Amino acid sequence: MPRLHDLSLVAQTGALRAGELSPSEVAEHYLDRIERLDDLGAFAEVSASAAREHALRLRNPSAGSLWGVPLADKDLVARAGVPTRYGSRSRADHVPTASDPLARALDAAGAVNVGKTSTSEFGLTGFTEPLIHDPARDPWRPSAGAGGSSGGAAVAVAAGFLPAAVGSDGGGSIRIPSATVGVVGLKPSRGRLPIGSGFDSPDGLSVTGPIARSAEDAAHLLDALVGLAPFRYATAAPGGGPFVDAARREPTRLRVGTTTVSPWDDDEDIRLDPDARAAFETASAWLGDSGHEVEDAAWHPRGYAALFRVLWRASAARIPLSQADLAVVEPLTAWLVQEGRRLSALDLLDGLAAARAFERRTVADFSAFDAVLTPALAQPPQPIGAYAGHSPERTFAMQVEYAPYSSFVNVAGLPAMTVPVTANATGHPVSVQLVGRPGGEATLLSLAAQLEGRRGPLPHPPVWRA
Repeated sequence: MPRLHDLSLVAQTGALRAGELSPSEVAEHYLDRIERLDDLGAFAEVSASAAREHALRLRNPSAGSLWGVPLADKDLVARAGVPTRYGSRSRADHVPTASDPLARALDAAGAVNVGKTSTSEFGLTGFTEPLIHDPARDPWRPSAGAGGSSGGAAVAVAAGFLPAAVGSDGGGSIRIPSATVGVVGLKPSRGRLPIGSGFDSPDGLSVTGPIARSAEDAAHLLDALVGLAPFRYATAAPGGGPFVDAARREPTRLRVGTTTVSPWDDDEDIRLDPDARAAFETASAWLGDSGHEVEDAAWHPRGYAALFRVLWRASAARIPLSQADLAVVEPLTAWLVQEGRRLSALDLLDGLAAARAFERRTVADFSAFDAVLTPALAQPPQPIGAYAGHSPERTFAMQVEYAPYSSFVNVAGLPAMTVPVTANATGHPVSVQLVGRPGGEATLLSLAAQLEGRRGPLPHPPVWRA
């Protein structure tokens, strides 16, 4: 007999609206699993009492698109009265007095907040091993890390601690951990969602998006996010919406480009792991077998590494850290902040201009295709501590070598999602990435659902059965 966490987000939402499940029943189930089983570092803070009280107060199932659904804030989103540490020892005692817009909007949509999912320090790295608390671990192999920076959110979904999660993605921070632990991660187009995390920046890199166990669940959560009040762009219909409809619809014959080229190829030693290549080739063959026109994208980007380093350092420079703070933050954070603060206004303007030129070229290069298929990651999940003890420069390069297909999507402002398609010899899921046209989330969701249908059910990690 299926347990509550065996049900999809769509099924749980429907059962809540029909009165077959109560918000308290659902919240209690997940809080129990978190308390018993989270030795994986999924949560930085658990708000059990507040979640139970909130669930008891919910009375009207039609009051919001996420009514009764347990969710958690990434620990970059301020919530009044709840410790919000941004993954940093420099904020160890920080308790906000006001909530960020995203937290307020999720509350207004009826979601039940159960706490904070763990993140890397200020969301700056593609691994979630902050020194302030335990690392986020891959549920399939807990000796390995979960990726980042939304590592805790991805672990919570993969382990059955949450039915879905809201993450943020400034350089792959939704897609990297989702691909690492074998769940679906969707980075929307720039401007698709009206609100983001507490560390939005003027470079336009970071966006909010869903992490889920299927394309349909990701679509359901995306429909809810685009309808969040008071920033509503669209009205999410109960049980449906334009994105969930797309995930349920067989795609028409599409033109799909394929590439294993990374814009980091000229700057770093990018080597594609055999399992990643096999997943890429399998997905490409499946798309062709499904009737799509699949061909090489013939993409040859240049000059990307320099512009991204400027943008990332400039983004770090905006984090409000004093000299005393810089003495306690992690070495990579301190290096990025200090390097960023050395940039001149001309450096930043040149970097932004180069980014906009890269965006125009990439959109033009991909414009012949409805979607472009790439590997999701270049390497298998890395052992906990793999990034420790290296110079900041080397730590940055190691992250690029692990996930060289992620950050360019943020610079180009395009939508992208990762979806597991195969499993390696140990049973660990291996994912691919689909990149869409501007505003092309519906096409990606439809294609991802088609890949899931071809793939069939994947097993869950061992913790799922506990």
